[in-house]
Amino acid sequence: MTEAEPAVFRFQLRVYWEDTDAGGVVFYANHLKFFERARTEWLRSFGHSQEQIRNDLGAIFIVTDTSVRYLLPARLDDQLDITVSLLRRSYTRLSFAQQAWRGAELLAEGTMGVACVSAGTFRPRAIPNELLKNIG
Repeated sequence: MTEAEPAVFRFQLRVYWEDTDAGGVVFYANHLKFFERARTEWLRSFGHSQEQIRNDLGAIFIVTDTSVRYLLPARLDDQLDITVSLLRRSYTRLSFAQQAWRGAELLAEGTMGVACVSAGTFRPRAIPNELLKNIG
């Protein structure tokens, strides 16, 4: 029996002037912002917004670790596809693989870890069941 490939979520965005350095290339740290936006929209695709999770469920997600490898530069006005694949989940943590594509060119890839914490105390807590059952 082989392990199933994780489902891939895609989020499109345009590179704007504010995303680039003086040479018109995306500043490396902005890839993390692009990845964050894609994870937020991935969550929204299951019917959950960050605000709803915080207000109704008393939980928020915080990034605990990242690793990014940069392969090719993204440039001003590029249309990018940012992918999200859930690699692992536990009762308190999620791990993702993410990539930035320009057409068929892989520009950057990485892994992101997030943990669920209480919105009020920032102490670790279980991911709400209504969220866990929806995200696969």
